[in-house]
Amino acid sequence: MNRGEQAMDDRIVLVTGGARGIGLGIVNTFATTGCKVMIADLGSSEDWTYDLSSEDDLKKAGNDAGKFGEVATCELDVTDSASCTNVVAATIERFGGIDILINNAGVVQSGPILEFSEQDWDRIFAVNTRGVYLMAKAALPALRESSNAAIVNTASIAGKRGYPNMTAYCGSKFAVIGITQSLAAELAADGIRVNAICPGIVGTAMWLEHLMPSNTTDEAEKNRNFEQAMATQIPMGRPQTVEDIGQAALYLSSAKNVTGVALSVAGGVEMN
Repeated sequence: MNRGEQAMDDRIVLVTGGARGIGLGIVNTFATTGCKVMIADLGSSEDWTYDLSSEDDLKKAGNDAGKFGEVATCELDVTDSASCTNVVAATIERFGGIDILINNAGVVQSGPILEFSEQDWDRIFAVNTRGVYLMAKAALPALRESSNAAIVNTASIAGKRGYPNMTAYCGSKFAVIGITQSLAAELAADGIRVNAICPGIVGTAMWLEHLMPSNTTDEAEKNRNFEQAMATQIPMGRPQTVEDIGQAALYLSSAKNVTGVALSVAGGVEMN
């Protein structure tokens, strides 16, 4: 039996990759509306091109987002099916169900295809693509108990257009959009809406430490340089923010007749 019709401020949200960057922006947006939010992310991680979530990041995210509303944290590795099952169980135990699943966990690596390692290729697809599948599968029974269920997957403008030296990342994000559309068709009969967000250029570690690194170690200067560069490249004159992505996630989670959409939040960089 479905849980009764809820106002937005009664809904329960599970956000993967929620301890940093875009994920934390999404967490804060939902917490501010009064939703109950489970922040799920890595507690430790292998070496990567840029820093991924740590136990300290997860704890800090919980403390910071807790200022806006009711939140909890749970360690999660989206590439591991048992971990995905565990975070769903932890969310249900803490809050009583799941209404919204935000599949945000993701990694990036770039480079010419001839120099790109199989290990990096497999890691990108394991997190960005397999993780969406594992989390959707784990959360689906709980989502079917909700009267207002939604899944929002974080894709990318790189899931709509190919970029040089980004074969693995683009491929994984094209796949996320395909998964989104397929699940939207499959789950429509259950009343579960499934959409994707395609962020443009957001000043997170993915961009500042890997895709557009700076020589400076001063964080404020690094961000100023980034914003100045983006002002000339983005039609609307500024980079996207984590708050922009949070607003899009909130919309896609609440719009009751929108499903199968891949919504670009990119300031006009990508139009179709």
